[in-house]
Amino acid sequence: MGYAHDYAAAIMQRGRVPMPPADFVPNWADGPRKTKFYPGADALPLPACDYPAGATLDRGLAGPGADAPEGAFDLATLSGMLRDSYGLTGRRLGVQANTDLDALPFYPLANWSRGTASGGGLYPVSVYWVCGPSGPVPPGVHYYATRHHAMQRLLTGDVSGEVREALGGGAPGADTDQFLVLGIKYWQNAFKYNSFSFHAVTMDVGTVVQTWRMWARAQGLSVEPLMWFDEERLARLLGLRTEEEGVFAVVPLRWKGVEAPPAPAPASVPVSMTESAEVRRRDVERSRTVLTFDAVTRMQAVTSERAAERPALDALAPAEAPAARADRPAVALPAPRPLDTDVRTALRGRRSSFGRFDAQRPMDAEELASCLSAAARGAALGGDTGTSRLAALYAFVSHVDGVAAGVYAYDPATHTLRLVKAGPPGEFLQKNYFLANYNLEQAAAVLVPTIRTTAVLDAVGDRGYRLVNAAIGAISQSLYTAASALQLGCGVALGFDNVSYIEELGLGETGEYPLLIMMVGNERPAPADFRYEIA
Repeated sequence: MGYAHDYAAAIMQRGRVPMPPADFVPNWADGPRKTKFYPGADALPLPACDYPAGATLDRGLAGPGADAPEGAFDLATLSGMLRDSYGLTGRRLGVQANTDLDALPFYPLANWSRGTASGGGLYPVSVYWVCGPSGPVPPGVHYYATRHHAMQRLLTGDVSGEVREALGGGAPGADTDQFLVLGIKYWQNAFKYNSFSFHAVTMDVGTVVQTWRMWARAQGLSVEPLMWFDEERLARLLGLRTEEEGVFAVVPLRWKGVEAPPAPAPASVPVSMTESAEVRRRDVERSRTVLTFDAVTRMQAVTSERAAERPALDALAPAEAPAARADRPAVALPAPRPLDTDVRTALRGRRSSFGRFDAQRPMDAEELASCLSAAARGAALGGDTGTSRLAALYAFVSHVDGVAAGVYAYDPATHTLRLVKAGPPGEFLQKNYFLANYNLEQAAAVLVPTIRTTAVLDAVGDRGYRLVNAAIGAISQSLYTAASALQLGCGVALGFDNVSYIEELGLGETGEYPLLIMMVGNERPAPADFRYEIA
């Protein structure tokens, strides 16, 4: 077994055995920016993008259908997808139970809303656009500056061939010269979460990718992420040190107006130039002191060792989620309520509830069915991540009209709940939550996705850890967006005792790891809230 097995076990135990450094305290005054900073880089403001009313969330979760023609991106649609996912869309100032409430009225600490969720609200994903000759701007490498909604040019010249070479043969959709590359700047998250950081940031990759998939598929566009590639080669191209920023995913883009994609080639520039073609500009760090954490450094190393060895699409079949037990009592669910809100509107309305749930306003069974269905549909990442269903879903139901309080396993094949344990789960939920920003008993239901993490690592190696957490992140983003469309409150948390959930759900035999808790329900009416839209 590799180090990723040990790290996964430590994550499960951290509620009882603290991960080192146990006495770590963040230096908030010396924290990093929530973005990278490339001073002097030329910026290309991105254009506005209309979003079609018919691009509903249901369509975004299901895809346009096999018979629908595949659309293509242009600069406006790329701009819209980035703005609605990671761009700043408004300022939020609501009275809630999170610990940062006192700071929010001050502009330097303002809370800016984004369509995509992020662990701790830290947003450590870096988005790079590698533009080849078929693009609308001179070829080169750009960094998406979220606060300006602009592309900052980091390198001039066609290096799309380098990306194709790094992806290797057989990479789905790689016969293009337009790519989005996702990196994770560890310090942007680790300054707060230290050794736990790698676990948190790998979920952030899934939230971004799933936002893009929903946004694009609702309009007939394709976003198919590639997770297996020569990571060191791409890091060199982007001017990154992988111990500081890992490269986690590449998304090929089909571009409008290109009749035939360019054939893969070793490089699109002369060899003499290719050998030295790399981003020379460097991110300027705000923090005076930047710390490293052994667990994060080792996880980056072991998950990138065999990154170019892409497994077969069915390699994860031995790690599939177990079927819901047929010997448990079944509870039929009504058909999910249609999610006919357009994806942009749902993303713009997404936010974390932070203690605003109200048990006196129960959810109805249709709403619960919609949330479960959306979360299950969001579990597939596409691309080269395989066709196996890795995640199972459990529901701790407290206040849902038409569904008795209890703990259930969700069976997506039959759209039913299987009773695991009868009775209100509120006391268990609150007792095993570490923080003070939620009263879990007040939520109508708490959904818990699980994955057989060790089985995934056994099947595809340590890099599978990234895949596990990306899938969990995608599930949470799907639920967040569905809750917004249903006008329900939603919140997601990592601060719970994983071992207690394993025991309560009886997961010891199946090897499933509960990796996230996701609260849904109605919120208190007429909250004190302020929103200032900037997009």
